[in-house]
Amino acid sequence: MLGIIAATAAAALAAPVAGLFAHRAVRRSAHARLMRIDAPNGIDEQGFVRIGGIDQWISVRGEDRANPVLLEVHGGPGAANSPYGARTRAWEEHFTLVRWDMRGAGLTFAHGGPAGQGGEPSFERLYADALEVVHHVRERLGTDRVVLMPSSFGTVFGLRLARNHPELFSAYVGTDQNVLDAGRDTSAYDATLERLRAAGKAKDAAGLEAMGSDPNRWTSAQRSAYDKLCTGSDPLTLDTVKKVVLGSMWLSPLYSPGRIAAYFKGQAFSEPVTVGTHGFDDRADGTRFEVPFFVFQGALDVITPAARAKAYFDEVEAPVKAFALIEDASHFAALHRPDRFLELLLAHVRPVVAGGRAASAAG
Repeated sequence: MLGIIAATAAAALAAPVAGLFAHRAVRRSAHARLMRIDAPNGIDEQGFVRIGGIDQWISVRGEDRANPVLLEVHGGPGAANSPYGARTRAWEEHFTLVRWDMRGAGLTFAHGGPAGQGGEPSFERLYADALEVVHHVRERLGTDRVVLMPSSFGTVFGLRLARNHPELFSAYVGTDQNVLDAGRDTSAYDATLERLRAAGKAKDAAGLEAMGSDPNRWTSAQRSAYDKLCTGSDPLTLDTVKKVVLGSMWLSPLYSPGRIAAYFKGQAFSEPVTVGTHGFDDRADGTRFEVPFFVFQGALDVITPAARAKAYFDEVEAPVKAFALIEDASHFAALHRPDRFLELLLAHVRPVVAGGRAASAAG
């Protein structure tokens, strides 16, 4: 998704510079005030932790340390969630929210640059990092289990973490849920091709046809090109990228213009990670999970379609499970509708993980 985000950012920065930066300064200051945590039992720790031999950015924030711990695994690859603090501030009243910028992503990439990432990132290396982060969070917060909340490409890690290590997690909460099936389901590709043709973009459609529908045959550059066409051809998704993704980054107190530039460079640096998932088959790997299993999906998601996520969810066996659609949302559903997402967390997830049912079911 690098291409469409970078292109949209360039267009935004073409606005009158003085007014743009003045408005930004006011909004960033307001967001900084919003992000303050003064509760006596609260926690606000943001900084770098040694994970996998390099410094990686981790944020731990919440109003009450007694709340359940919610660990995000962001998507992309390289699409860190560190810019979204203001959008999800209300979540921290009910959960201790842990955000981690993977190697090659966000503030981790901005801090170390390409040379400080420990070599080219791979799926296996990031998976090992994720496990180390889980153990770090459990030790730091004194909790046996955490709620695992991956999004988009992060769900590729998330499914494997939850399946392989149920002892570490009180629940799985997927959003923008990705389901890899060795290239059998071509619905998102087919819909993208149809949108391009309907819009009269014959050249883009021909290029997409030439790539073929099997993502396992794409290079990392071709996958990035597909993401650009898929996102850019859907008005709702494109609008979400502009307002939610770029808007959050631009107004985040954590992101200077230099860090914004590094964010995009990190996404380009992280592109090769997708090659390591070629041939993955989530159904073949097993649909039995020993933890409560939840999926909250954008009803209008064109990148990871809701119908595909629901079909997989229906095959899942778990101690507790629930699926819900987030209305009027495409990809980035949790961030586009953080209020609705919190409602779902409170209705379905928090009663399970706070009431001990997850521990007894998995034990």
